[in-house]
Amino acid sequence: MKLSEVLVRPIVTEKSNKLTDQRRTYAFRVDRKANKLEIKKAIEDFYGVSVIDVNTVVVPSKAKSKFTKAGFISGRKPGFKKAYVTVAEGENIDLYANI
Repeated sequence: MKLSEVLVRPIVTEKSNKLTDQRRTYAFRVDRKANKLEIKKAIEDFYGVSVIDVNTVVVPSKAKSKFTKAGFISGRKPGFKKAYVTVAEGENIDLYANI
């Protein structure tokens, strides 16, 4: 798998910001087929930091439904894979640089 395909996007939520402040841990949405070694290599190449630890979570798909003028619509939200990446002491990733 190409390293450019491994990282989908960073996850910027209140929980991920809290983890960043407390433990230098960043959350990323990654490709479902990516393993921890590929994720570590991609983070180190794209952001220029040294990665200490990578934890992954596969979020299952969820059933969603809503009622509209056309009637009751039900479907599924797709599942995805998240990676929590801990960087070395004194290093950080600037997620807001490209905004």
